[in-house]
Amino acid sequence: MNTDHPYTDDDLRAEAARQHATLTEDPDYMGVGERMEDAWVPSVETTEDGSARTWKQLLVTEDGDDEDYTAYGEAQEKIHALINGAADVSEWAIDLGADGLEPSADHAITINGNNRPIARIHFAFESDMPEEMRTALVEGLGEAIADAL
Repeated sequence: MNTDHPYTDDDLRAEAARQHATLTEDPDYMGVGERMEDAWVPSVETTEDGSARTWKQLLVTEDGDDEDYTAYGEAQEKIHALINGAADVSEWAIDLGADGLEPSADHAITINGNNRPIARIHFAFESDMPEEMRTALVEGLGEAIADAL
């Protein structure tokens, strides 16, 4: 414990994780829809032919003078449900950031059983760790797990 403060770094991390989790406990349904409107749909965001679309452009249809938000509302409900059902990884997120590690979207190991995921390992690395080292680490761990199973 730092004698300058009556709390530890672990206390700070725990409180940050608690607050992080609180932010995701009850996402505002209408806010989800509002944040979708101008957001690009990832699968069509980087099209070279200029056909990129926002959620609104992709799902809201014109019906005479009216706009039909039916498909948009269905997507909004599904996104809201995904947020509500998301695992609380607040403590992990805070610890990764405090340790200066960056999550990798390119590296993960999923272990399947009964035709569904039963375990998943996500990785976070120092920003300057070479890609070859990251890949070797993940592949080595994956091989060790496969041998053990």
